[in-house]
Amino acid sequence: MLFNSIDFAIFLPIVFILYWFAANRNLKLQNLLIVIASYVFYGWWDWRFLSLIVFSTLVDYAVGLKLKTAENKTHRKALLWTSISINLGLLGFFKYFNFFVDNFTAAFSLFGTEIKTNSLDIILPVGISFYTFQTLSYTIDVYRRKLEPTKDIIAFAAFVSFFPQLVAGPIERATNLLPQFYKKRPFNYAKAADGMRQILWGLFKKIVIADNCAHYANLIFNNSADYAGSTLVLGALFFTFQIYGDFSGYSDIAIGTARLFGFELMRNFNFPYFSRNIAEFWRRWHISLSTWFRDYLYIPLGGGRGGTLQKVRNVFIIFIVSGLWHGANWTFIAWGTLNACFFLPLLLTNNNRSNLDTVAKGKTFPSVREVASMFLTFGLTVFGWIFFRANNIEHATSYISEILSPSTFTTPEFEGMGRALSTILLVILFVALEWRGRERQYAIADIGSAWYRPVRWSFYALIVFSIGMYMPSVESPFIYFQF
Repeated sequence: MLFNSIDFAIFLPIVFILYWFAANRNLKLQNLLIVIASYVFYGWWDWRFLSLIVFSTLVDYAVGLKLKTAENKTHRKALLWTSISINLGLLGFFKYFNFFVDNFTAAFSLFGTEIKTNSLDIILPVGISFYTFQTLSYTIDVYRRKLEPTKDIIAFAAFVSFFPQLVAGPIERATNLLPQFYKKRPFNYAKAADGMRQILWGLFKKIVIADNCAHYANLIFNNSADYAGSTLVLGALFFTFQIYGDFSGYSDIAIGTARLFGFELMRNFNFPYFSRNIAEFWRRWHISLSTWFRDYLYIPLGGGRGGTLQKVRNVFIIFIVSGLWHGANWTFIAWGTLNACFFLPLLLTNNNRSNLDTVAKGKTFPSVREVASMFLTFGLTVFGWIFFRANNIEHATSYISEILSPSTFTTPEFEGMGRALSTILLVILFVALEWRGRERQYAIADIGSAWYRPVRWSFYALIVFSIGMYMPSVESPFIYFQF
C-alpha cells in the first residue's frame, strides 16, 4: 500500500478511529490492532511475503528469550549468529542471488571458460532491507545486554511490522521503538496536529517535487546519448531533488503517521543538501541507516581508531557495504566507493567531526565561506548520484564523459524544456522553504504558528491544492521500495 494512494487515504482514518475509539482503553488491544493493520498494509502489495516478516519475528523473538537465560559466551555467540545468518541469508537470497550468480559466470568467461547457470525469477520483497536491519538491532542489543528481551510477542510483532515505517524506514532501533509499545499512549491533540502537518509536507515533497523532477530525470537519463552535457547536468540535478523529495518525503509521512498513534520515530533527514562537507552530509542523510552501520559495523571494526591502514579499510568497508545495501548492481558499489573517497580525507585530517551545528544558525543568510563549502559538497553529491541513477557502469561513465565535454557550456535542450521551467521554479521555492526551516524538525514545522488563523489555514490549503493539482492519475511508488 502506497502512502500517496487512495487506498491509504481510506486505510489510515479507519485504523486511527479503531485505535483511539475502540481500543484506546486496552494497551494489548492497541498493539494487536497495530499488528493486524501492519500486516494488511504490507499484504496489500503481496500477501505471500507476510510469511517472511512472521518468520523473522519468531526467530528473533525466540533468540532474544534464549539470550536472556544463556550465560555461556560460546552459546550466546551461537544464538547471535543464528539470528544474523537467518536474517541476512533471507536478505541475501532475495536481493543478491542473481547478482552473484551472474558475476560468477562473467568472471569465468574472462578466462575463456563458459559456465551455464540459471538465474531465478526472484521478486524482491518490499522493505526486506529495512525490517531485516530493524530485527537485527534487537538481537544485537539483547546480546550486548543493552536491552532486556521482551516476553510480549504482540509488542515485538508490532515493533517489527509497524506499518508507518515498515517498508522504507526510518530503520528503528529496538531500544527506541520497542519500549513505546509497553507504555500507555494517551491521545495528544498537539502531537497529532503536528503529525498531520508533517504528513502534508511529506506528500508535498513526494508528489509536487519528487514526481515532477522524476519525469525529467527519467527522460534525460533514459536518453542520455541524445543530449548535450548541459542537459545531462540538468538531468542529474533533477534526480538529486527527486531522490531527496521522494525518500525524505516518505520519512516525513512515516514519522507524522506514527505521531498520530502516539509514537515518536527517529529523524531520518536533517536538511542534507545544506551540508558543508561530505561527513556532515552523511550525518544528515538517511540517518537511521548511517547510524546503524556506524554502531553495528564501523565501530566494531575499530572505527576511526588504530593506524592509517585500518582507518582506510574501515571507511571503504562501511561505504561499500552501504552501497551494496542499496541494490545488487555495480553502480551502487561505485557510488559507495566514491563517497568513501570523498569522506576519507576528512577522516585522515580529523575534520570529519566539524560542522556539527546547523549552517548559519540564527542567521538569515550564510557566509561566503559557507556558501562555497555547501556548493562544493552539493556538487560532489550530485556527481555521486549519477552512479546511483545510471543503469550500469558504462552508462554512468558515458554520462559523465559528456558532462566533461565542451557541450556542457551550451544551452540545455530537451523535449518539454518549457514545461520543465515550472518544475525548476517549484524546486527553488522548495529550497527556500527548506532553508527557512532548517533549524526545525521539518521545514514547515513552525510556519504560520504566529499567523492569524485564516492566513495559516490558507497556507495549508495552498499546499493541499498544489498536491491535488500535481497528483498523477496512477500513484508512483517510492524509490526506496526497490531497496
